[in-house]
Amino acid sequence: MNKLFLMRNPDLFQGQKKLDTNKNYFEGWYFKNTNKEEGISFIPGININKDHKNAFIQVITNNSSHYINYSIDEFKSESEPFLIKIGNNIFSKEGIHIDITDNTKKIKIYGDIKYSDSKNINTSFLNPNIMGPFSYIPFMECNHAILSMKNRIQGFININNKNIDFSNSIGYIEKDWGCSFPKSYIWCQGNNFQKSNASFMLSIAEVPFKFFEFRGIICVLKVDKQEFKFTTYNNTKVIRYDIDKNSLNIILRKGDYELNIKSKYNDGIKLIAPVKGKMEKDIFESITTLITVTLKKDNDIIFSDISTNCGLEIV
Repeated sequence: MNKLFLMRNPDLFQGQKKLDTNKNYFEGWYFKNTNKEEGISFIPGININKDHKNAFIQVITNNSSHYINYSIDEFKSESEPFLIKIGNNIFSKEGIHIDITDNTKKIKIYGDIKYSDSKNINTSFLNPNIMGPFSYIPFMECNHAILSMKNRIQGFININNKNIDFSNSIGYIEKDWGCSFPKSYIWCQGNNFQKSNASFMLSIAEVPFKFFEFRGIICVLKVDKQEFKFTTYNNTKVIRYDIDKNSLNIILRKGDYELNIKSKYNDGIKLIAPVKGKMEKDIFESITTLITVTLKKDNDIIFSDISTNCGLEIV
């Protein structure tokens, strides 16, 4: 499979050639599932460094997280159609099958969720995903792709004998790959808006680029069939950037458009992120955060709504 094909299809496993090396590498997919009251996200992936190769699944709920290790031999990928299998667990854009048992950690998670009516961002040859032209640069430490801004979900997940019903609920899928997460960044995502059929994603990170760093912006707001992108490569500027451990207030501007994102940060649940291919950096994510998104054009408000059950990380 050639590099151009993989870049144009970021859902597929990008690291097949890395499996035969000891070069620092990670690749992980993020499947977020929420109903009106609660949510659960699964992060299947692999990490490689000079000491070992490993597969894993991370699980995050409203109030807990779990990290389950697997042998790299238990990781399998398929491309037509896209599918990832780790142990007895299966992940695809059509749904997930979960079968996790870890007696040492006293964890048992099982269930099936089906995905349908997926909505994603607009793409082109120049902009194959949310990173735009940066998708074609081979030395980025961390690559990011959105696989589904919003999808309908049906099914259930049972975690330690607690059943979570996802009938007529909402999902989101993205992924990252490279060698390390950014040393500092914010990320938030919401698609449970109160008054509109909207979906939203934002990440602002300090991005290493050869001999210097720059502030990378990727952000998209979809409202029905309209799409508004605010990114580094379309000359978006950060007008306001107020961040602390409990809240954020960010204003982005692109031409006549201004986007304001506000949030009060709930206490996050610990996850583990990669540094030089090793899963060793503690980060904290909440999937119960409330965010307010307001979009203006020429100072006139054209969208304003609140999303519940949002994902938020401040690192």
